[in-house]
Amino acid sequence: MSGLDLDQRVSACCRGDTTVSADWPDAGSPLHGLKVAPHAALQEAQQRGRLKCSTCGGSRMFFCYTCCSLVGLRPQEVPLVKLPVKIDIIKHPNETDGKSTAIHAKILAPGDVTIYPYPCIPPLDKGKVVLVFPGPEAVSVQDVLQCLLDRSHDSSSEPPPKRLKTEEPGRGPSDGAQGWGQGACPLQRVVFIDSTWNQTNKISTDERLQGLLQVELKSRTTCFWRRQKGKPDSYLATIEAIYYFLKDFHQLGLLQPYGGEYDNLLFFYTFLHSVVNKAKRLAGKT
Repeated sequence: MSGLDLDQRVSACCRGDTTVSADWPDAGSPLHGLKVAPHAALQEAQQRGRLKCSTCGGSRMFFCYTCCSLVGLRPQEVPLVKLPVKIDIIKHPNETDGKSTAIHAKILAPGDVTIYPYPCIPPLDKGKVVLVFPGPEAVSVQDVLQCLLDRSHDSSSEPPPKRLKTEEPGRGPSDGAQGWGQGACPLQRVVFIDSTWNQTNKISTDERLQGLLQVELKSRTTCFWRRQKGKPDSYLATIEAIYYFLKDFHQLGLLQPYGGEYDNLLFFYTFLHSVVNKAKRLAGKT
C-alpha cells in the first residue's frame, strides 16, 4: 500500500486549470483521461535536480517526505485538493519514508490529511470512522454509509437520518447536502494503513482499530511501478487507495456525478509514473 522514490501551489489564476498530458498514459491505463494540473513546474524542478530541505537539510526533489514540505517548488505551483472527509494515515515504523506515496496526500490535501507514525493512532469514533483494508467482513464503498447508519441505529433509540431522494440514479441533489440531510452524513474520517503488505498485520490487528467498519476496494488495479512480489494487482499504493476510495465514495456513497474533483491527488503520482515508464522504454524494458 505504499512506495515511491526518485532522484528525489499552479499560479492562483491557474488553480482550476487542468490538463491531460500526452506523455502518459495510454487509453488502456486506469490513469488515462484524468483532470490533473499541468506538470510544467515538476518538469522544471526535475531539471534543476535535488535540493536541500530548508528544515531538515535532507537532499530532496519536489518535496521533503520527512518534513511534509515542498522543495524546489512554490506553493502556488502545486494544486490544493479539498476532500469530503478527513483522512488519517497510520504509517508503519519500518516503512521507508522515501518509498511512501502517503506524503502525496498530505502535501496536496494538507487540511484534510494527517499522517500518524505507528504506534500513534488518534481516538476514533467507531460509528463515524471506517478502515480501508481488505478482510472477510469488509464491505464495498457503496454500502459504507448504510452500514454506518445501521450501526448508529442499533445503538440508539433515535431513528436514523434519511437519505435525500434523487431524480435519477447516480446523480445527487444540488443543494450541497450531497444526498443526506444537512450534517447527517455519518462518515467523518477514513483510516488507511501505509505499509508494505507483508507488514500490515501489525497495524491492522491493533486493538484500537478493532470494531471499525472495514471497506475493501475490490475492483481497482494498481498502476504502481514497484509491484510487491507475489501480491495481486488489486493491492494498491497508498495514494491510489485514497484516490479510488474518494472517487467511489463520491459516486456510489454520496450519489454525486464525478467531475475529477480528486484527480489532483495523483498530481505527483502521474508525473512519476510517466518518468519511470519513459526510463523503462529508453532502457528497452517495456
